[in-house]
Amino acid sequence: MLHILKKIYLKLRKRMKDKYNRHVSFGDLLTNRWETAKFYGFGEGTTCYDSVLILGDVKVGKNTWIGPNCVLDGTGGLIIGDYCSISAGVQIYSHDTVKWANSLGDKDIEKLSTIIGSGVYIGPQTVIQKGVVIGDKVTIGACSFVNKDVAENSKVWGCPATLKKKKV
Repeated sequence: MLHILKKIYLKLRKRMKDKYNRHVSFGDLLTNRWETAKFYGFGEGTTCYDSVLILGDVKVGKNTWIGPNCVLDGTGGLIIGDYCSISAGVQIYSHDTVKWANSLGDKDIEKLSTIIGSGVYIGPQTVIQKGVVIGDKVTIGACSFVNKDVAENSKVWGCPATLKKKKV
């Protein structure tokens, strides 16, 4: 059985390399990004790699690209708009366990909904904290930590992310 599975893997891997000149995880070779997004009820034209961790109540609009190895935490509710680009490794949270852990379980897990507007670009390896609201047409630079709301038409980056430019 393992031999047959490996033959299938090698054939699919070669097809991906020949067609797109890329390598993806085994799960992404076996699945369809559009079908995965459709299965989760995401909007028309949205794609979602198999390697994305999806937790809880996550709603995504149309024509949004969700890159590989992302975390979409909808434990407290997560809404992502239309025409967004969520780069590889992005983590978007709607809960944390800080007070629960520090209190040795005496305090509850904290949950706050997180909202990402439409036309938002989120750079690779960015982390967005629970409860953050990001307006429409925002650009967030790579490796940023977003722990405050971001107004529409803004460019932010850094750790923590700070306003660098307001788009006109």
